[in-house]
Amino acid sequence: MKAKPPPDRRRYQARARIAKAMAHPSRLLMLEAMEAGERCVCELTELVGADQSTVSKHLAVLKQAGLVEDRKEGVMVFYRVKVCCLKGFWDCIEGVLAENLKAQRAALR
Repeated sequence: MKAKPPPDRRRYQARARIAKAMAHPSRLLMLEAMEAGERCVCELTELVGADQSTVSKHLAVLKQAGLVEDRKEGVMVFYRVKVCCLKGFWDCIEGVLAENLKAQRAALR
């Protein structure tokens, strides 16, 4: 029997970088908003309720992870989601949340 080669750690490190980029409530909120269409930084700042500097840092993290892209129009910067797989990701997370809630309710009975 042939031994299975060890997993390529670089792939898991790359996955972890993307997961880490998403691991903030404000970033998740912005990603969900951008799924509906392009948003300017000013709209995202209002949505998140943080200052522009903080929102820009969050957007830079998402951009570096390859999740969003931007375009400039004069002094305005607009961001949009770069990938089309977030719907499945949200569905998966909601499924986990529903299962967790079901288990908690069962434990309380």
